[in-house]
Amino acid sequence: MCDLGHAHDPDPGEPQRYGFLVDAPQIRALIDETRRLTRAIPDVAARVEALRPAFDALLHADGWLPDDCARPDDRSKMGGGIGQYALYRAEDKSLCLFSLVVPAGAATPVHDHLAWGLVGIYRGRQDETVYRRLDDGRDPSRADLEIAKRQELGRGECYTLLPPTDDIHYVSTISDTPSISIHLLANDTACVWRHKFEPATGLVTAFRSGYANAPCPPEEE
Repeated sequence: MCDLGHAHDPDPGEPQRYGFLVDAPQIRALIDETRRLTRAIPDVAARVEALRPAFDALLHADGWLPDDCARPDDRSKMGGGIGQYALYRAEDKSLCLFSLVVPAGAATPVHDHLAWGLVGIYRGRQDETVYRRLDDGRDPSRADLEIAKRQELGRGECYTLLPPTDDIHYVSTISDTPSISIHLLANDTACVWRHKFEPATGLVTAFRSGYANAPCPPEEE
């Protein structure tokens, strides 16, 4: 059960939804291993590399993702029917796991994540375009970007996020059916203020993507 509530705009009195929103053994195994390696390996790059086997195991397992967390969202703040569904959220906001559903022919905005993590394809195929920032970031409303790389990804393939390296990108679905990617990130990604970029104009705007099935804390709005 994905606890779907279209909670982009929650009642301020509604309790926040944390912990395992999808309680599956495969998810618990990944979160347990992430916690263990976070304690054991201080270096972030080494930690993320050590997490790959556990993350790969989740990507290649069948049956754990509910249908409610694998469908487009017509109220998406990312546009294009893109659905972002929380699967696990740490109460201290230090870790989250979510599914991202991108309909066929749709693309995310160019955006950042502001946290280390792993992203992998669970269903369908995606094209990823990664940007490199050329300016020093002093002006929060502007960014000078150039394309650093492009890659096509299918089920079971994954990539790392180690800000500032490879943290700004967009993905589009290139399969005939929606693509579903699984994201393990060291923040509460959909509820933190991050950035959308317009590479052609250099414009940067703050945004929160929001989860389709869990509210963001009102104090962060």
